Amino acid sequence: MIGAIIGDIVGSRFEFNNYRGTDFELFHPDSRFTDDTVCTMAVVDWIVNVNEWGPGSGAKFALVLQSWCKRYPMGDYGTMFRRWIENPIPYNSFGNGAAMRVSPVADYFTTIDHLLSGVEVVTAVSHNHPEGLKGAKAIAMAVWLARNGSGKEEIRKTVEEQFKYSLNLTCDQIRKTNQFNETCQVTVPQALVAFLESEDFESAIRLAVSIGGDSDTIAAITGSVAEAFYGVPKWMKEAAIERLPPEMSELVVEFYKKVSQ
Repeated sequence: MIGAIIGDIVGSRFEFNNYRGTDFELFHPDSRFTDDTVCTMAVVDWIVNVNEWGPGSGAKFALVLQSWCKRYPMGDYGTMFRRWIENPIPYNSFGNGAAMRVSPVADYFTTIDHLLSGVEVVTAVSHNHPEGLKGAKAIAMAVWLARNGSGKEEIRKTVEEQFKYSLNLTCDQIRKTNQFNETCQVTVPQALVAFLESEDFESAIRLAVSIGGDSDTIAAITGSVAEAFYGVPKWMKEAAIERLPPEMSELVVEFYKKVSQ
């Protein structure tokens, strides 16, 4: 989960000013958390303080997500999602907001069945389009597999076979033509390719930013998988935590305590 937050913070200053290289300062004075972190923290809050996954729990989670978004009324939310914040009814979205907030679910559950049902709870409240659900499940599965010792080829094969994403392009190929796009169909495979080409957590974040497009969200998605596979350097955790308000940083600590138990 902290990997997603790091990706969001690092990628934040490049979202509308893409940088097609990897030689950038990771934590710049202008680096900040965005809506990706806010929505991820809502899922963390749900797991730490509610942890309900049965029938009807989705509607309750929607209120938690709505509450977090209202507490942090930043301009990063998309137009349709801003309407959702005022009236939290699913709007058939296939935006990448489905995939960027799901990592805490993958960090928490120990079985695939529980994982996928948990993804439904935190995704379908807004992103109930089949492509939105597919994107969230694909990233959750990648995180779960990485956390449970799968290698990159197994992760690649599972995502391609179960979720029908093509992961054949390289970062170099994506980088040449990539434009801003907020859909799961485009950004989920891009984020996974950045992870698959990486050598460690830091290089995964750098590659995710370097391919352009929706930089903060792509890096958040990549970071969630890279954390599960590599772990996260302590200094990067600390740099991210320093940029969060106390209620978020305290909740991060509580979440990892719960997961470790």
